[in-house]
Amino acid sequence: MRRSAARNVSLVALAAALLSVGAAPPPSASTGSPAVPPTAKTPVAAGYGGAVASVDADASAAGIEVLRRGGNAVDAAVATAAALGVTEPYSAGIGGGGYFVYYDAKSRTVHTIDGRETAPKSADSSLFLENGAPIPFADAVTSGLGVGTPGTAATWDTALGAWGSRSLGQVLAPAERLAKNGFTVDETFRSQTQSNQARFADFPATAELFLPGGRLPVVGSVFKNADLARTYAELGRKGTGALYRGELGRDLVRTVRKPPVDPAADRVVRPGDLTAQDLAAYRTKRQAPTEVSYRGLDVYGMAPSSSGGTSVGEALNILEGTDLSKASRAGYLHRFIEASRIAFADRGRWVGDPAFEDVPTKGLLSQRFADSRACLIKDDAVLKSPLAPGDPKNPAPCDRGGTAAPTTFEGENTTHLTAADKWGNVVAYTLTIESTGGSAITVPGRGFLLNNELTDFSFAPANPAVHDPNLPGPGKRPRSSISPTIVLDRHDRPVLAVGSPGGATIITTVLQTLTGHLDRGLPLVDAIAAPRASQRNAAATELEPGLWNSPVRAQLEALGHVFTQNPEIGAATGVQRLPDGRWLAAAERERRGGGSAMVVHPAGKR
Repeated sequence: MRRSAARNVSLVALAAALLSVGAAPPPSASTGSPAVPPTAKTPVAAGYGGAVASVDADASAAGIEVLRRGGNAVDAAVATAAALGVTEPYSAGIGGGGYFVYYDAKSRTVHTIDGRETAPKSADSSLFLENGAPIPFADAVTSGLGVGTPGTAATWDTALGAWGSRSLGQVLAPAERLAKNGFTVDETFRSQTQSNQARFADFPATAELFLPGGRLPVVGSVFKNADLARTYAELGRKGTGALYRGELGRDLVRTVRKPPVDPAADRVVRPGDLTAQDLAAYRTKRQAPTEVSYRGLDVYGMAPSSSGGTSVGEALNILEGTDLSKASRAGYLHRFIEASRIAFADRGRWVGDPAFEDVPTKGLLSQRFADSRACLIKDDAVLKSPLAPGDPKNPAPCDRGGTAAPTTFEGENTTHLTAADKWGNVVAYTLTIESTGGSAITVPGRGFLLNNELTDFSFAPANPAVHDPNLPGPGKRPRSSISPTIVLDRHDRPVLAVGSPGGATIITTVLQTLTGHLDRGLPLVDAIAAPRASQRNAAATELEPGLWNSPVRAQLEALGHVFTQNPEIGAATGVQRLPDGRWLAAAERERRGGGSAMVVHPAGKR
């Protein structure tokens, strides 16, 4: 879910908006009187004392509040994430998971947490098969079958325990308050509720929360979530054991195993097989980041089970040999698109959960392998997709042999935040419940939606002739494209951090933002705002309207590129360390309603 510019409407515009969506529903636990003026949103801010950038002003403000009270970047990141669970409930929350990348200023090192959801111990490669055939994707999404063991709360606990300076209860306090007091409904929240209305209506707990009185929430009203406020308070008092070993977890397991469907509903909702033992056995993974050198900088990302770090890293290695700063716009985009195509071809064949698959991470990130793939790119021709993968264990220059593994679908409604503090620590954190609205199943009385992350697995091999590393397995993590990224200079000091939601388009969004800033010289906020292209080893490359309607499209089509239009790709945020010691926070200007960049002390104030 994304907060839109409607948060900043005047009283006149607010009145018009209320008229446009109909009369307000009767008072309920979720909606009430018109809101107080919402926190203003701005896509860029610079100053001292630390910075936070997210898609939502209330969430960014929660992180800034923690920084102002002496917390560090990790504390602020968890506070922001918890607030996003309130205001962005269709994209994130404790019913999901994510990936956390942290730069420690004292040791000048980068660390990561894999907080990806896991399949039940009972799962095998036939998880989504019935009578030997894959079930419909939509049926898998709206089911208990697609719910993985949540990792978000464990991620918060791991991060705070390793690097935080505040307790879980302290950093959850702003989000608990926000859930109790409510936030202002905007057109984006209403429209995304509307797009899920049929699903939500079939689950009484979900309908009671998001469709009070059977109606959509009204733009300009206050949306409250008292159940989530109580859940956060419980986590703050008891710790995350309440979810993984306590009554909260038992409620979650009961909901997955017997989804509470309206008896009058026609929808067939398959149960899942998640158990209390699965919850108790869940562990985050602290692991080394991916690392590549690019333009004299060190780029760190998320290692498998995410494919983000390996794919962004491989594409950067491929582009290293081309001076993109001197290329024409069409020449730059051509190289960017082709590098993305190649990286996705290799991702599809090689990347899965390394606890189950032999993932050649080192080989995928080697310059030798990248060079063997870069020679496929020609200035006057376009590679055809699906492109076959290379072999990072035995690179063969310009090899086109082998069988392609097409890219599988991933849901696009995730959320990303970045944070930095006065000591120089930095966090890039992407969290998700997968599809917009996740599984559509709310844990009764608990105030949060469950994920459908297991639908990120391949339901069946993408190509029967090629080993698919992303089939389900017991306790296995589905492959992700999440790409939180931190860039350091040669003295191991932070340059910038960036990330984005967007399913498989996350990889191309982060790659384009990095090259736009580092190669093309765009200010970070402009690199984030630039119109995007996304090629994922498919026959056609997706273009946003800004490129679709540009003369550059015809120039690229003359080379052989084929395009389809995508109205919106990604929604990035970032932070940057400026030469004078200030932090700059940057977010979207337009996409998904625009983002919110904040600093503790604006420029000129310490």
